[in-house]
Amino acid sequence: MTTEQAAMLEKKDGVAVITLNRPEVKNCCNNAMAIALQDIMDEIDEDKNCFVAVIHGAGGNFSTGADLKEAASGVKRTRLRRGGFGCFVHPLRKPLIAAVEGYAVGGGFELCLTCDMVVAAANAKFGLPEVRHNLVAVGGGLFRLPKKIPYNIAFEMALTGKIYDADFLRPYGILNRVVEPGATLENAMELARSLLVNGPTALAASKRIMSKAFEWQELEAWDNQMPIAQVALNSKDRVEGLKAFAAKRAPVWSGE
Repeated sequence: MTTEQAAMLEKKDGVAVITLNRPEVKNCCNNAMAIALQDIMDEIDEDKNCFVAVIHGAGGNFSTGADLKEAASGVKRTRLRRGGFGCFVHPLRKPLIAAVEGYAVGGGFELCLTCDMVVAAANAKFGLPEVRHNLVAVGGGLFRLPKKIPYNIAFEMALTGKIYDADFLRPYGILNRVVEPGATLENAMELARSLLVNGPTALAASKRIMSKAFEWQELEAWDNQMPIAQVALNSKDRVEGLKAFAAKRAPVWSGE
């Protein structure tokens, strides 16, 4: 991978590590980064040897959102199949963990909201400051945030446009871990590895069913979950999981 790439992908023993790589501008997302992220998400989803992903920013910040200077210059954004940031509309199908150092604001915070778990540095900063520029947070923040924290708190964050620290958010359960600055990637990788001991098709199916939790009524959920679950229940890994249990050994997952 070259340092000129706006987003990079590295694969480590079943974990895909995504790096937002525009540290000189606090990893704000320009057209090139969004396209790169979409390509990366596609690659991870199709790779049977990648079961979990971690996303982080280079240079001590996660992301300060969209590149407003690029937008002001008149550069036309590519309309992406997965939506803004290459993943807002259609997030990764596999578990995705954010490792947040420094700022995660605007679209950067909305990127966190597409993730399934968040490991944050104690000095990390979060917020949706769009209203301060008479903009609207249309990257999913206005409907995803109230699903993750109490409505009144989400309303305050969105309509004041203030920046909040990890201590403010931690009591609301949106942060899985709060760690020392500089240790987020290490801790996110540890969390990712704790998932890897489990069946990969079951991980993906469980994520998909849980992502529908706010859409389905409970009675319909019983039927709706089964076609998704069957992908895992009919897989080779299910057979391997049962054999490993019976033999009292660690399973060897294939992703099939």
